[in-house]
Amino acid sequence: MAEPHPGRRAYFAEAHGLPPHRLYEDWRALLEEPRLGEAALLTLPDALHAEATVALLEKGYHVLLEKPVATTLEDLDRVEGAWRRSGRMVAVAHVLRYTPYARGLRALLEEGVIGHPVSLQHLEPVGHWHFAHSYVRGNWREEKASSPFLLAKAVHDLDWILFLMPGEVARMASFGGLYHFRPENRPLGAGERCLSCPEEVERACPFSARRIYLEAYDRGERGWPLDVVAFPLTREALLEALWTGPYGECVYLGKNDVADHQAVLLEYRDGRTASFHAEALSRMRFRETRLFGTEGELWGDGESVRVFRFLEGERVYRVGEGREGSLRSGHGGGDMGLMADFVEAVAREDPSRLEAFEEALYAHRLTLLAEAARRRGVVMVL
Repeated sequence: MAEPHPGRRAYFAEAHGLPPHRLYEDWRALLEEPRLGEAALLTLPDALHAEATVALLEKGYHVLLEKPVATTLEDLDRVEGAWRRSGRMVAVAHVLRYTPYARGLRALLEEGVIGHPVSLQHLEPVGHWHFAHSYVRGNWREEKASSPFLLAKAVHDLDWILFLMPGEVARMASFGGLYHFRPENRPLGAGERCLSCPEEVERACPFSARRIYLEAYDRGERGWPLDVVAFPLTREALLEALWTGPYGECVYLGKNDVADHQAVLLEYRDGRTASFHAEALSRMRFRETRLFGTEGELWGDGESVRVFRFLEGERVYRVGEGREGSLRSGHGGGDMGLMADFVEAVAREDPSRLEAFEEALYAHRLTLLAEAARRRGVVMVL
């Protein structure tokens, strides 16, 4: 295991019984060793994914890769080339595909429950406090240090659209940007840190770090996102982090540059269409999807699927686990579903257990092209 943070490294080693000589401060030092096993789990910062994936494949590892695969089209090509040369398996953590909800929903579509799907609408309600945590204060707040918001958060969603409505895309466009989390929207009298902000201002702010972290800790919450702010997690360590680190800063200081809302429009080669919205200013919940077909309409919310057939009326199918789709719930069962299938695929040397890597690569290409279309203000013809 390679991990630069000594506390996290020690915790992981104890939890999994790792001896000291198998702990590394840097992932490159681990790769200098002979191959240590069959597979590697890669969860480095976004900008390192391509370099590390190529190195792991060349070393002979199967790879379970946190998204994104790469942050540029050129690096995406490098990873694809290394994968094809290596003969190893790569599974991307597109965990939406591995939930009971996803598989139940796709089974209904394959049964023809709405006939032939013609159009799709999809919403990713990121959640106001989640966006503030990860994309204003956190590791993904600057594109140059991580990746564009659409890639960092929503490549899941482009992949999800292709999962439910496969096909080749002919044209695409994208709109959006950074609208709200800007210095000009800072409340009058606000402090630079939530803990030093006047009470009447801080209490009126939905992005208060005191509310998101400290009051959550006092209610008995542990784990994500609190253990990102302070580790090992104690109230004293949390307070220190909020006084000194980025997670205690006002969200209107202007230290972030990623989009807080974005829309993507897709036109398939056969004329079908899809639209997608990623929204920071939202209530955090599972993604919502509508499909419109030749025989009916379908709406899914991560737990149930509501189908209206034109000739028969409405019916509700319960296909999910009844949990919201964030990290705190294991992404609605997708995390454990992915891990189970990856372990089984490696044990049996059977890539059919995994969602096809080619499809993940295509979703990444579309995401990068959509971001290019937004920046240039053009319709991208593929």
